[in-house]
Amino acid sequence: MRRRLVLIGGIVALAAAGSAPLDEELSRAVAVAYAAQGTLPYSWGGGHATRPGPSKGTCRGYSGAITPCPANRTRGFDCSGFTRWVYDLAFGDDVLGPGNTDDHIGRLRRVGVPQPGDLVFYGRPGRTHHVGVYVGAGKMINAFATGTRIRMDDVSVLDDLLGYYHYRP
Repeated sequence: MRRRLVLIGGIVALAAAGSAPLDEELSRAVAVAYAAQGTLPYSWGGGHATRPGPSKGTCRGYSGAITPCPANRTRGFDCSGFTRWVYDLAFGDDVLGPGNTDDHIGRLRRVGVPQPGDLVFYGRPGRTHHVGVYVGAGKMINAFATGTRIRMDDVSVLDDLLGYYHYRP
């Protein structure tokens, strides 16, 4: 199995890449998400460069409460940029690809009983607006909103939970 060193907000972690069983990949997703807590700020559009990882965001489409928009000068993640990066490190490949929550949910299948490492989406079909990494016990780690850092929240933090989704290579 190939391994690579990754930098997570100043923390060096060992991420495995290759053909590990799915349970190991989901466990790695949870480990990466936990390690990222508190390390990087939310940035609207952040994490959507050619390759997954923290990047400056964009103010195009921004409607957040903090003005003027700080995204184009803030290196970090929005919610889908964060989950894309977590899955890239866990699976050893950019399995979610570029795009937003609607693009990412199309690469997954819905599950009734989530397992840690699955993704939790909010909104409605075709109009999702938030995603986090489910870590168990009703909790997720996510890039929540402008003015916050990567953090853990109850999955009930938003009132329009769409469901839990699982990646199957």
